[in-house]
Amino acid sequence: MKKDILIVAHFTQVPGEKGNSRFEYILNMLVNNKHDIELVTTNFSHRTKKHRVLTNQESNQSQYKLTMLSESGYKKNVSLQRFYSHYIFGRNLKKYLKNRKKPDVIYCAVPSLDSAYVVAKYASKNNIKFIIDIQDVWPEAFKMVFNIPLLSNILFYPMSKKADYIYKAANEIVAVSETYTRRALSVNKKCEGRSVFLGTDLSYFDKVSQENLVNKPMNEIWIAYIGTLGHSYDLNCVIDALSILKEDGINNIKFVVMGDGPLKSDFQHYAKTKKVWIEFTGRLNYEEMTGILRSCDFSVNPIKANSAGSIINKVGDYAAAGLAVLNTQESDEYRKLIKEYKAGFNCKNDSPEDLASKILLLYKDERLRNEMGKNNRMLANDMFNRSITYKKIVELLVH
Repeated sequence: MKKDILIVAHFTQVPGEKGNSRFEYILNMLVNNKHDIELVTTNFSHRTKKHRVLTNQESNQSQYKLTMLSESGYKKNVSLQRFYSHYIFGRNLKKYLKNRKKPDVIYCAVPSLDSAYVVAKYASKNNIKFIIDIQDVWPEAFKMVFNIPLLSNILFYPMSKKADYIYKAANEIVAVSETYTRRALSVNKKCEGRSVFLGTDLSYFDKVSQENLVNKPMNEIWIAYIGTLGHSYDLNCVIDALSILKEDGINNIKFVVMGDGPLKSDFQHYAKTKKVWIEFTGRLNYEEMTGILRSCDFSVNPIKANSAGSIINKVGDYAAAGLAVLNTQESDEYRKLIKEYKAGFNCKNDSPEDLASKILLLYKDERLRNEMGKNNRMLANDMFNRSITYKKIVELLVH
């Protein structure tokens, strides 16, 4: 039966933008199933912090209807300006839904909370099947940056109540980790919930990474990091660990940092003061990133203590590339996967000494890092392959 499926995703890519979007992949799977599909998103790019202007060619190249609603925009990820911008988007979304034909099902990304809250109320009022996809947990993520005892709880209380309402209203719950699924199910007792990692299309990853491999000198060891250069990511711990090894006479380790973010200049300055060998590539297109990543020897997932993150995007790419991981993240869910698959080492959080010792183990033992890399690729095959795992999401939408 042909269905009218509405997808609301505040943070996603649109035609003409590079990336590895979860929602773009789901949209393409749905289009192939011959349903009426619409994506509602914003005209403001969270990634570039600029308003979008699509060419006619870009607007017409998708096989689904694309609706971009306006919001005011913001310069910083954690700011009152951002919260106001989300409010504007939510207000415009409410107006849009009021005048749109009622869909059969709504698939809604969480966050933002403003947009998801509007959709939750609309779906409940009109008895529409409401499925949420939890990408991050708010306000928990913001408390990483602004965490003042008592005051933070008071300030973020309205966000917590809004999040609870959204979770409770959902008819089906999808999340990018089991940790996030459990958070939603703590207030929603009417459904089971499904954990579907962000992942990647492994066949596409293998193809483009092979095409974009770079020449790495045999006498160098490269450690990979991909992702945002922001407050949750403890690159200074990695820099300190490399400084320790350099003092011991190891000078051929290069730390390859792929990505951009608000703390990039801070990390660059710190690396310079520590005199470690580090390359900041800036933000790369996905295809170029995969080639460099696959050319590296192993990877690092340096997440600060008390992070709300769980199974984050970068770890799926590390697994796809078949790289051993040195993990400082405290997430029990990810640490268990590393241990179960023997895909790397879990390290003490905020301990350059422990991280340096684990780097040294992989540095000295090529056989070990290759074996752990193969194990991580097995993890990718089992848990991160979108062409298989995303079928669970599509089944929820079409049945």
